[in-house]
Amino acid sequence: MTKITRDDLLTLEAYAKIRNDFRVQVMAHKKTRKIPLGENITLIFEDALTIRYQIQEMLYVERIFQEDEILHELETYTPLIPDGHNWKATMLIEYPNPAERAARLADLIGIEDKVWIRIAEHTPVYAIADEDLERENSEKTSAVHFLRFELTSEMIQSLHSGAALSMGVDHPAYQASIDKLDNDIRASLLKDLSGA
Repeated sequence: MTKITRDDLLTLEAYAKIRNDFRVQVMAHKKTRKIPLGENITLIFEDALTIRYQIQEMLYVERIFQEDEILHELETYTPLIPDGHNWKATMLIEYPNPAERAARLADLIGIEDKVWIRIAEHTPVYAIADEDLERENSEKTSAVHFLRFELTSEMIQSLHSGAALSMGVDHPAYQASIDKLDNDIRASLLKDLSGA
């Protein structure tokens, strides 16, 4: 699977020249990797392009040009790229009203462990969440979580053979599911898996 190396990153000056066009390209790409689960949760499935964009934006916005700091950004973000046997997603919990958001984040403790995907007749795969650091405490969960869905070879083979793909959230305070993904989203996600 595609990895990002130091050589893949542009200097701040070079990135500034292509930034607007690159952003348009990445936003169009993200449309095929963004899945709403109900009205308040969105999963954005990451890949090498979305993560490269995230790194370039961090370097640009923070004006990072020191080699050790660039390498730190690479080390921080490259684990979010799928490795051919999994999907990795950023989960956003979105409530526009700050008071409602605070109340809901308190109700949704543990939700990051209740997100699932299912491939046809296989057992649902629940997310492995926040491997980089703990993102909740006893009072509330975070509005952002990083999820990994680890798939078996049999699941991947089933997907490549056209098996149904569904996903959802099953938490006492929030339930949502999608029985069938849009074909463009499905095709984009399959590119992350070995055998694509």
